[in-house]
Amino acid sequence: MTYVIHGATGAQGAPVVATLAAAGKPVTALTRDPNAAVEGARTVAAGYGSIDALIEAYRDADGVFVHLPMVSEEDRQTYARNIVAAVREARPAHVVFSTSGAPTDIGGAAAELASGLANSGVSHAVIAPTLYLENLLMPYVIDTVRERDALPYPIRTDFPVSWASHLDIADVVLALFDRHDVTGQVSVGQYPALTGPELAGAFGAHFGKDVVFEPITPEQMRASVAPVIGEGPAADVAGLYQAMSTLPHRSIAPENSAQKLLGITPRTTGQWLSDIGL
Repeated sequence: MTYVIHGATGAQGAPVVATLAAAGKPVTALTRDPNAAVEGARTVAAGYGSIDALIEAYRDADGVFVHLPMVSEEDRQTYARNIVAAVREARPAHVVFSTSGAPTDIGGAAAELASGLANSGVSHAVIAPTLYLENLLMPYVIDTVRERDALPYPIRTDFPVSWASHLDIADVVLALFDRHDVTGQVSVGQYPALTGPELAGAFGAHFGKDVVFEPITPEQMRASVAPVIGEGPAADVAGLYQAMSTLPHRSIAPENSAQKLLGITPRTTGQWLSDIGL
């Protein structure tokens, strides 16, 4: 028996592997590189593109953690269908799916995966963060904070967000693997939500200087991140932020929060900055 973690060497999967290993859980780390070595885990080369490989990885698992990679939406939908097919065949004890901030109420791959898990007959929970604090480590953000005391981000000044860290996601995954009674959607993020100026204030308090919030457009963000993540994914991300701009907020609902359902309070922005050593 083991806990199977997708993207085990990536930004979201690696903290999950580390958290489970620290808790003494047996971990199987899934990677695309057959030569990869993941500390604290047995490594298996398996990708979302092969249903047979997923079935083999999921069979007899105590838990499976899945999240969709940042690739084309067409590929994400294919991966979602493959995951659901493998879960239905392999019947792991429990599945935890992180939406990675993608909405599940307007269609798309994340919605397809959430719906498929709900209809699979397999115990599962869906982690629903809003925006990741790790987004603020992109060079166009953190370098601007350091160099000219401004925090640029493509949201309105008055737009509250329940920010969460990948470290928070790992804490919630560990709890959900032990709490099969908590099913359905679990929202993860700071509550009350922070506006842009409040977020900048937290950075300023941490670095000991005044930091102002600087709203930018989704197009400006696209141009900034394309050299890092590629033109296609950058355009998709910019589209999400454009759609987000029509919403009143990205705050979690307290009634289905990790705070209420699991007793887990996500890190404050200052705590997160300290935890990652900035």
